Amino acid sequence: MALSGNLTKKLVENLGAGRHGDGGGLYLVVDPSGARRWIVRVVVKGQRNAKGAPLRTDFGLGGADIVTLNQARDRALEYRRMAKQGLNPRFNASREIPTFQDVASEVHTDRLPTWKNAKHGDQWINSLRDCAFPKIGRMPVDSIGQPEVMMCLSPIWTEKHETARRVAQRIKAVLDVAKSKGFRSGENPVTAIHDAKVMPKVKVKPKHHDTMRWQDAPAFFAYLQTRDAMAAKALMFTCLTGSRTSEVLGIRWEEFDRIERVWTCPAGRMKGDDAHRVPLTAEMLEIIEPLRDIQSEFVFEGQKRNKPLLNMAMLMLLRRMGVEGVTVHGFRSTFRVWTSEVAKAPREVAEMSLSHKVGSVVERAYARSDLFEIYRFERKRELHDEFHC
Repeated sequence: MALSGNLTKKLVENLGAGRHGDGGGLYLVVDPSGARRWIVRVVVKGQRNAKGAPLRTDFGLGGADIVTLNQARDRALEYRRMAKQGLNPRFNASREIPTFQDVASEVHTDRLPTWKNAKHGDQWINSLRDCAFPKIGRMPVDSIGQPEVMMCLSPIWTEKHETARRVAQRIKAVLDVAKSKGFRSGENPVTAIHDAKVMPKVKVKPKHHDTMRWQDAPAFFAYLQTRDAMAAKALMFTCLTGSRTSEVLGIRWEEFDRIERVWTCPAGRMKGDDAHRVPLTAEMLEIIEPLRDIQSEFVFEGQKRNKPLLNMAMLMLLRRMGVEGVTVHGFRSTFRVWTSEVAKAPREVAEMSLSHKVGSVVERAYARSDLFEIYRFERKRELHDEFHC
């Protein structure tokens, strides 16, 4: 007689992302990508964690497209029986080895909280979906060696080298996790391929964002001032602060200190995970203060109420203005060259004004100032003349 629980075959096929309990410690885990797998949570009799509490452990039972609901229930029951006898299912169960895709989906879900935004997580799993899953996705994770990894990397190694490099890192991460869970043994094949220099050496020329000469910036800025679009105001603020697109578009009013005239971009929105202070000049305040009347959560509100401008808004503005060969990020380079050639700012001040880390780890451990006061003085002295000449 089949075991029963909260889930049905139809639910298993249609439930959305999350962890869905069937009862008795059995769960269906649905990844944002749609991948589905079974896990069972048991308490092994007599085993304790570091705090002395009963040790709860999750064990994978396989993908839901391979392991049926009844099979998952049977395996969960087997695991619970072993746990009650004091036997760790990891070492005593006759289990199936998961596929590479199963483990990759699990790693992706586990690491989602560590990424700054969903886009990074999507890029991680999508690169494996495009380059690895078609070739090794259905293979048991313990049967993947150097030839299988080479099948994934060789077709894109020279033509899409940066993508191939990232795919290799992600395959390595999946196989490392599989080994840590007892599904593999021996050296990681990605490491072996790298150390043996099997793949051809590829010389990659760095690709820089297209930029505008600082000498052309004043005329461009004056042209921007004639436009009323919110994207134009955001772009002017971006030019003056030397900030990244996401940093500007995500600004909320509480980030501004009107008394001290400082904008503090919180660490969670910074690439380097450190809060960044920017002195607010008269020109910057002239841009943002009128926007308070909109009473939006975001300083640079988009077409939807209390939502910021879209990431492409400023770039699309450039194209509508007929400004070709320039990117929004490229204005950071414009700013950096100007700080050296015109403002004559010290290198450390110029780099920190762009929120770049300066010096070695040891040097930064001692030089903890962000040089804000020097930065504020230089900005007040130079910005007006250069952008409004």
